Amino acid sequence: MAPKIAYFAHDLTDPAVERRIRMLELGGGTVKLLGFRRSPNSVATVGGLPVIDLGRTQDGMLARRAMSIVAALVRLDIVAEYVRGCDVILARNLEMLVLAVRARNLYAPRARLVFECLDVHSMLVSDHSAGRLLRFLETRLWDNVDMLLTSSPAFVHNYFAPRGCRVPVKIVENKLLPLDDGNCNVHRSRPEGPPWRIGWFGMIRCRKSLEILTALARAMQGAVEIVIRGRPSAAVFANFDNSIRDRPHIAYAGPYRNPEDLPDIYQEVHFAWAIDFFEKGKNSAWLLPNRLYESLAYGAVPIGLSGVETGSWLKQQQAGVVISEPLEEQLIAFFQNLNQGSYARLVEAVDTIPRARTVTGLAECTDLVNALYNGIVSTETHLSDQSGGLHKSLRATT
Repeated sequence: MAPKIAYFAHDLTDPAVERRIRMLELGGGTVKLLGFRRSPNSVATVGGLPVIDLGRTQDGMLARRAMSIVAALVRLDIVAEYVRGCDVILARNLEMLVLAVRARNLYAPRARLVFECLDVHSMLVSDHSAGRLLRFLETRLWDNVDMLLTSSPAFVHNYFAPRGCRVPVKIVENKLLPLDDGNCNVHRSRPEGPPWRIGWFGMIRCRKSLEILTALARAMQGAVEIVIRGRPSAAVFANFDNSIRDRPHIAYAGPYRNPEDLPDIYQEVHFAWAIDFFEKGKNSAWLLPNRLYESLAYGAVPIGLSGVETGSWLKQQQAGVVISEPLEEQLIAFFQNLNQGSYARLVEAVDTIPRARTVTGLAECTDLVNALYNGIVSTETHLSDQSGGLHKSLRATT
């Protein structure tokens, strides 16, 4: 019998939500989807799956999101039929965990509860009173959780383990999940550089990245072009078009469909920007972003930062360009010395990375569903808490 999974999603319009649904379905699960959305228009289906739309929330607006959670708790009975009889309740982000805990208690007390955390909000590592209150709430909610699902070992080592999280951990990296097997390993020919094109794709939320790329494009005087595509964060850029209007050799090409447009957009660039300073030293240093795996799967050379998890991952694979501080000067020097021969060697290194390191296979989908349903993960890693508070080993799989 297929495990029944109720998925509480933080943003129904996030492509990562649809990717997770597809993984669960490919792995043998039956999924019920409910959650909030960041778009103004209501959502009826995601990936062909009917959803319960709980309303709109906004990126970065924690106070408003908290009010939305309270409102959803008041009318939680609308999700009852989706949750009853489920074997697993999967909650994406802390706000959805609040709803999921209550829904399980009311409608599916025997269901396993899994907390999916792919980002650690800056408020959770803040020393302010609001941060301490949020951590207290999170710790209380952990008591109800049967498993933690996250995307990078650095989240476990730097946040969950030191804070005393005592549940099994399943690590599922943000690898590409293609529409079909032929959607990857596309023909990788590109126009010769210069100009060398750097693609910055996905959620556009890092103002410092924009300033660094602007300085690079200006210094290279047309030898480097920046192509930006995706969803600029309204919480960071009130009017993104105005933010780049007078910046030379930088173009914003609008949003794109994920995964349908990925082959085309990465085919148009030589490099992919995989650096983020949005939450420097914290979430940005710990994550392994979608664009890392996407760029490698489609043959664009990722640019990462030394000293963070993305840079370490690239160094382990002996691929990509890993830049150290001072970043602007190092980037300019790199592109001033780049030629067709050195770029060809970078592409060759990308091509040597095994497909399984960047693309999710069917076995991984099945393993995920089995882990959620049975609570079994394949590898055990003993994580030590520097404060001495974590005594129980956390099981993790990569």
